[in-house]
Amino acid sequence: MKVFFIGAGPGDPELITIKGKNILASSGYCIYTGSLINPEILTYCRNDTKKYDSSSMSLGEILSVMEEANVQNEDVARVHTGDPSIYGAIQEQMTELDKRGIPYEIVPGVSSFLAAAAALKQELTLPGVSQTVVITRIEGRTPVPAAESLENLAKTKATLCIFLSIKQINKIVEILKSEYGNTCPAAIVYKASWKDEKVIISSLENIAEEAKRAQIVKTAMIVVGKVLCKDFEYSQLYDKQFTHEYRNKSS
Repeated sequence: MKVFFIGAGPGDPELITIKGKNILASSGYCIYTGSLINPEILTYCRNDTKKYDSSSMSLGEILSVMEEANVQNEDVARVHTGDPSIYGAIQEQMTELDKRGIPYEIVPGVSSFLAAAAALKQELTLPGVSQTVVITRIEGRTPVPAAESLENLAKTKATLCIFLSIKQINKIVEILKSEYGNTCPAAIVYKASWKDEKVIISSLENIAEEAKRAQIVKTAMIVVGKVLCKDFEYSQLYDKQFTHEYRNKSS
């Protein structure tokens, strides 16, 4: 018996990994984040799988199901949206499983910031523009360490992928304008990879109004950075003058 923390991907049911899909098909228990994952993911479960929606469960209730599965010697598919290592609240679950001696494994998934980049047809790192991607969120009910405030992160001028913060888009714009400038491109991707996906590309000074006009108030990724200008130097990797271990000057 084992608990598998599975990244179900950003929404498109085909973006779950083969390993994750196979575990769903063989597990006797499935605990899933019903408020976030695409319900089509659950069709991969076997017919007799016991399913629990964790959006209405406490940590204790989730652990009770895992303990029951342990007694029954059945695997648990613990399904999280995106990749479970990013804002997945899995560390506390694993800590409690360690206390109980219940084995577990993490199966990575496609994060929504990657699906957003795909929707934008955008590389998040570009030569001469940005070589750093910052994954963050603005402070809400969950506090953010002072050193990681958006004001401090903005000083890097890196590509920002901001999770769980669309309701505070106006505040985000005000914070970022001083470092990135009003004309810096910004994008919002609503429900990346879902059938009702929406993509907005605008400037930092106008993005909040665009989001309001589109009535986007949840389930959205905010991307800010000069990479969205698509004004960049070509990579040396494929330059015929550039050598590396697979291509030398004689080739």
